[in-house]
Amino acid sequence: MQLDYFKLIDRIVDLNMVEKTITVEAQVPKTSTVFEGHFPGYPIMPGVLLIESMAQTSGWLLLALMKFERMPFLAAVKEAKMRGFVTPGELLTVEAGIVHEGSGYAITEAKVKVAGKLRSNATITFSHVPFPNPDLRGHMDAVARRIGFPLQAVLS
Repeated sequence: MQLDYFKLIDRIVDLNMVEKTITVEAQVPKTSTVFEGHFPGYPIMPGVLLIESMAQTSGWLLLALMKFERMPFLAAVKEAKMRGFVTPGELLTVEAGIVHEGSGYAITEAKVKVAGKLRSNATITFSHVPFPNPDLRGHMDAVARRIGFPLQAVLS
């Protein structure tokens, strides 16, 4: 098995703490080893990576709402639908919103769009726990700075 870093979010475009929504952007690379096998001569983004991009987007929303005091972990993916292909070089807009919160779990509805057209959507469930160790918290802080996470949102 060969795995690369799962850095699927380039920048946060909007974080609305009142409406409990987030929008991010991610530029699909024009070349990647992923496309060498998926599929030769007809490269498309794997559906599982579209789901992961929705999960990461939802995770950033949950981190904000929990003021970086707890870490969300993927627990379930329900109703995931691939509605069209995503190809190398396309700009993804990923949106997520909270459907339910409570009892150590949260559920989001998320969608991936390209040029305003829906390509994928899913209902995603997360568990959340206190950060397991300072290293993970430090890593998340560094990623937050890289993607333009609005830290003022969690300080209010």
